[in-house]
Amino acid sequence: MTNPIVDPVLARIDADMDGAVDRLLDLLRIPSISTDPAYKAECDRAADWLVSDLQSLGFEASKRATPGHPMVVGHMDGDGPHVLFYGHYDVQPVDPLGLWDRDPFDPALEDTANGRVIRGRGSSDDKGQLMTFVEACRAWKAVHGALPCRITIFFEGEEESGSPSLVPFMQDNAKELTADIALICDTGLFGDKTPTIITQLRGLLGEELTIKGPSKDLHSGMYGGAAMNPIRVLSRVLASLHDHTGRITIPGFYDGVPELPGQVKGQWDALGFDAANFLGEVGLSEPAGEQDRTALEMIWSRPTCEINGIWGGYTGDGFKTVLPAEAHAKISFRLVGDQDPDAIRANFRKMVEDMLPPDCEASWEGHGNSAASQMSIDHPAFEAARAALSQEWPQPAAYVGCGGSIPIAGHFREVLGMDAMLIGFGKDDDQIHSPNEKYDLSSFHKGTRSWARVLAEVSQL
Repeated sequence: MTNPIVDPVLARIDADMDGAVDRLLDLLRIPSISTDPAYKAECDRAADWLVSDLQSLGFEASKRATPGHPMVVGHMDGDGPHVLFYGHYDVQPVDPLGLWDRDPFDPALEDTANGRVIRGRGSSDDKGQLMTFVEACRAWKAVHGALPCRITIFFEGEEESGSPSLVPFMQDNAKELTADIALICDTGLFGDKTPTIITQLRGLLGEELTIKGPSKDLHSGMYGGAAMNPIRVLSRVLASLHDHTGRITIPGFYDGVPELPGQVKGQWDALGFDAANFLGEVGLSEPAGEQDRTALEMIWSRPTCEINGIWGGYTGDGFKTVLPAEAHAKISFRLVGDQDPDAIRANFRKMVEDMLPPDCEASWEGHGNSAASQMSIDHPAFEAARAALSQEWPQPAAYVGCGGSIPIAGHFREVLGMDAMLIGFGKDDDQIHSPNEKYDLSSFHKGTRSWARVLAEVSQL
């Protein structure tokens, strides 16, 4: 079906793809590593580059100072709804440099067995994804002289270093940044051909537990049996966190955990996810979580309790018959729905305290505390975007979950009171955060075309 409004924009994107790639390569050459103070000037340079590029399209764009790296904000008026687009221009460090096949900041197109790719740090996370939206706007302006709706651009320079300036900046500029809906391009496809809109993001809670027993390490021959061993206590605590079906036993843990809507579960089932292959790639064979849930449900929509590290006593070479004074563990919880991280922390700590025998005590160090984000697909922009993506890709778009945590989506809801759609075109093999990061040229091309279609559909709401 032809569309006299969108089709010329898509044709323009196709014709200008070489220019779009050149612009992306230029941005990728800037080593905007936010975690390393030595690259502060480069982060500033990346922000300046984006301001200049946005201004060339007609955006009223500027670099905004923060206590850390600057934000980039741009506005362009238009008819219809107000859309905010978020991305981040900072990148991960490149260590270990020796594992790269080329200079990570000398990006280039490469031919691979699976097609052409853009190779370089930030190509997928997130400069390549960010630029798909900018290039879609460029094509709209070139063809129609204006954008199809009112658009605000919001680029961050600290996402890879914990976003310390993000929430204060959003709070201070809430009126300027608030829109009808936010768009985020920092995610990926399902497989190679299925576009996705992420509607569920898990929260994260971290706890470091120390069990203390005797006042010093003891000789196990002299004290073994008579003295309580903190590792024995810790082992019992950790073993009690799950029952034989994989359910988590912390009191009240499942409060606020929603059931998956039938519409969404049907889409997930239709994806044909191969759990055996997924686990087989890492040398496993059987899902280990809740036995009445599918593997996709476990990853995307169910909460978890995982033990990330255990230590205590003598762990060096050889053998030392020591009864340790302390034992330690790190435990993380991925949260979903309306689970309250503060309540879970309190209930977990009480559960452990109640299990302690005489002569043992527990101490704690919290590591992070963020609730899950769940977007309502009742907002009409979600179905409009899903229809637009389905027109561009071989497989229809699906609403999916994400096992990880992307705090910005929750911040848009909590600080600005608006929903966010997470749409991205990365692939599982893009090697983000790793040596030899890449972004498929097809992802960049079709991602740009996808945003042009999404803007056309959303502008009609």
